[in-house]
Amino acid sequence: MTITRRLLAGTALAALALPALAQDAEPGLIIDLGGKFDKSFNESAFTGAQRWVEETGGDYRETELATEAQREQTMRRMAESGANPIVVLGFANASTLDAVAPDYPDTDFAIVDSVVDQPNVQSIVFTEHTGSYLVGMMAAMASETGTVSFVGGMDIPLIQKFACGYAQGAKAVDPDTEVIVNMTGTTPAAWNDPGRGGELTRAQIAQGSDVVYAAAGGTGVGVLQAAADEGIFSIGVDSNQNHLHPGSVLTSMMKRVDNAVYDVFSAEEFTPGVIVKDLESEGVAYALDENNEGVVTEDMLQAVDEARMQIINGEIEVHDYTTDNSCPVAY
Repeated sequence: MTITRRLLAGTALAALALPALAQDAEPGLIIDLGGKFDKSFNESAFTGAQRWVEETGGDYRETELATEAQREQTMRRMAESGANPIVVLGFANASTLDAVAPDYPDTDFAIVDSVVDQPNVQSIVFTEHTGSYLVGMMAAMASETGTVSFVGGMDIPLIQKFACGYAQGAKAVDPDTEVIVNMTGTTPAAWNDPGRGGELTRAQIAQGSDVVYAAAGGTGVGVLQAAADEGIFSIGVDSNQNHLHPGSVLTSMMKRVDNAVYDVFSAEEFTPGVIVKDLESEGVAYALDENNEGVVTEDMLQAVDEARMQIINGEIEVHDYTTDNSCPVAY
């Protein structure tokens, strides 16, 4: 009886302490496969978290996935550590979060790149197809051969969404533009294989491509390097990658994962449901800076800025591959 009473008393004291712990909780960030310094998707998220630290002086908890098998264990450990809210990166975590979130109803989660329908989950998605449309236009305008190309990471609908938007934009400039599309692989290893990315790029160049768009995480670093080595233009993704090869990277299709993480960490009140980051909110955009201003022409800027407004206003409809796993233009 004495042991029982003591245990109950300890539980009661812990329960009383919970509100204080919740108030003082640090946010958490679970970085997907490929590492936080992939110069792309993950690094953008890390940059957003670091901006929050610099502006607030706060701390956050961070972990990086090394294998597929770690997903559930990592998520549960982060929740049990008291982190709140927790940002989970990557579509591949969706099914795991759908199973884990109900077990931690007092913890707020946000997932980037997928939708999880749970009362304590915010789902952040981007209109990657619209940003890809704009850089596809730029690719076609920059091309001298009439052939442009795309190297994706893992062959999934999300990456086909980039490819399809890119092809639509290129063919909007010239319907005769040829668009070559290759995916790196069908497993998560496809996100971190720069050697293979370079091989695919050189094969595309052999087929006539003189502008290549990489949407492949760490693999894309190899794509951009091969393009620079072979003297053609490349297009970066997620982060602004213009600085990696100044004058060779035509532009980057920025997907502001950094802003998504920063916003979740900064929010005074957590809001579950779906958040869409689009052209109008500058969730996606093309990058223009001192590294590419010499290769982006005024004609390109005028064309893509006009198209951007037409997409926002509904005058141009860019097909979303993930709605029916199809693309209205051939590639």
